[in-house]
Amino acid sequence: MAENKIFAGPRVRRIRNGLQLTQTAMAEALGISPSYLNLIERNQRPLTVQLLLKLASVYKVDLDELQGEAGGGLQQLREVFADPLLAGELPGDQELIEVAEAAPNVSGGVVKLYRAYREQASRLKDLADLLAGEGHMAALSDTRLPIDEVREAFEARPSHFARIEEAAEAFHASLVAGDDLAGALKGWLKREHGLVVRALPVHVMPNLRRRFDRHSMRLFISERLSPFDQLREIAMEVASIACHEAIAAELETLRFSTAEARRIARFELARYAAHALMMPYAAFLAAAQRAKYDVDILRARFQVSFEQAANRLTMLQRPGATGIPFFLMEIDSAGNRLRRGGAQGFPHARFGGACPKLNVHAAFAVPGQVLVDRVEMPDGGEYLVIARTIDGPQAGFEERVRRTALMIGCDAGFAEDTVYGTPRTPAVAVGPACRLCERQGCLARAEPPVTRPLGLDEMATGLSVFDFQ
Repeated sequence: MAENKIFAGPRVRRIRNGLQLTQTAMAEALGISPSYLNLIERNQRPLTVQLLLKLASVYKVDLDELQGEAGGGLQQLREVFADPLLAGELPGDQELIEVAEAAPNVSGGVVKLYRAYREQASRLKDLADLLAGEGHMAALSDTRLPIDEVREAFEARPSHFARIEEAAEAFHASLVAGDDLAGALKGWLKREHGLVVRALPVHVMPNLRRRFDRHSMRLFISERLSPFDQLREIAMEVASIACHEAIAAELETLRFSTAEARRIARFELARYAAHALMMPYAAFLAAAQRAKYDVDILRARFQVSFEQAANRLTMLQRPGATGIPFFLMEIDSAGNRLRRGGAQGFPHARFGGACPKLNVHAAFAVPGQVLVDRVEMPDGGEYLVIARTIDGPQAGFEERVRRTALMIGCDAGFAEDTVYGTPRTPAVAVGPACRLCERQGCLARAEPPVTRPLGLDEMATGLSVFDFQ
């Protein structure tokens, strides 16, 4: 029977160094030559089963330590190199395994350094938000990723692009009147550009939402998508062609620093244009005002999804014909913020959006149900917030459903103009984020504020482990 061979030279070297033995002394105890032990430590020779048993009996070594992978150290290194700043640096795990095995102390140092970097980045962001709230703009780092640059640009301005709105309304008016917008858009693509739209089953296109084949002039869309999301993909293709000049003009005004940032922003503007095609501005604003901004009524009226109708509400800021200035935030079940935006720019300084008491977090407990709250900020400002979960592409039997939660909000002064503003309920006391909030005795506090020292007292303990002075 062939012997199992294990290459674990660095681990053998660590054991020998820990026992303060020379290679000669260890080789003599194991019954092998010093030169052979040297080859083992350099991974030039394997550890056989006999040598494993000998190490275990002579030095009381745990066999799992020798046979196992680099364990926690490897997993922590994977966490480090999964960061967007480092993603793509390594083709696979082999180099990480070698580092974790050969230099565990160096591996641990890298992990500590990375975690310190993340902690400092988080603190700097909190301080920047705090300074912004006081009217001071902090300088932005030149190491931002392109996606960060795009998000910051879209979040810092009104979510309204006049040129795209005008182009989308003009194009929509040119379509043959009818209830089937998807059919009209498909017909235009085929008639004007010879482009055919086809839905493909999951096994043919398992990892893509859409794919455009220039050779056969076909747009493939995944059957995983709901009919509403399929319509948006078709509308995005149409908008990219019919509203090309308007999208390019709006993109030019944003002045991104890299080609990658411009590419991402062009995609986001095409998505904006798709919503404008699906829900033309004047018609949508009139319907929203009649329905008192009831998202469910609007999605039924325009045959779109809850997420699409809610997103469109944030765009109603045309001069002379404005709607309520809604803002929007989407998170996943781990609390990661996937996007933020709004008619007047997401209100970072006052609202923040990172308080665990917001109903957007509670929405995951009641999927599909609309939750409505009034919330009060520490400075006395109030907002009306509406939250609901939204499901991603259709999952297979063995796949986990992708579910996120969407929250739209507006200043509480507009509450009575919406269907969600009555009856009036007591406001929930929230904050912009735990590190920026100084509310005393908060049961939901997850971190201490950066503006106050901790007030730990052996004689009296408050409701939170992060009580402060």
